[in-house]
Amino acid sequence: MIILEMFSDEINIKTSKRMELVNITNKVKDVVKSSNISDGIVNVFTRHTTSAIFINENESRLLGDFEKVIEKLIPMGGSYGHNAIDNNADSHLRAMIIGGSQSIPLVGGSLDLGTWQSIFFVEFDGPRRRRVRVTVIGR
Repeated sequence: MIILEMFSDEINIKTSKRMELVNITNKVKDVVKSSNISDGIVNVFTRHTTSAIFINENESRLLGDFEKVIEKLIPMGGSYGHNAIDNNADSHLRAMIIGGSQSIPLVGGSLDLGTWQSIFFVEFDGPRRRRVRVTVIGR
């Protein structure tokens, strides 16, 4: 029988813009190191409905392209029903299409990311203080 362990911690993020991409790869690695788990899975989850988590290359032009595409697909100030409540429907919709979590394999104590992959927290309704839950499960 294999017994699995679980370790969980939070990453605190303070954003300064309405839409902001924050590379949290090193913070996730710090949580993994603290877990003392060498093989398993790492889940990174944002606890907010107007933010998201994605994995991609940390290249400034690509990240700028991402922001332009998101603005084109779901423009701020559009005619959205939710805007009658708090005028941030675009933020909720953007978060829905990107997604609130990512899972990464953990192999030999290291995140099994590809050469160019980084983990990003994406703020869509900032500036705000945010919390990201990192959960490590394995042995």
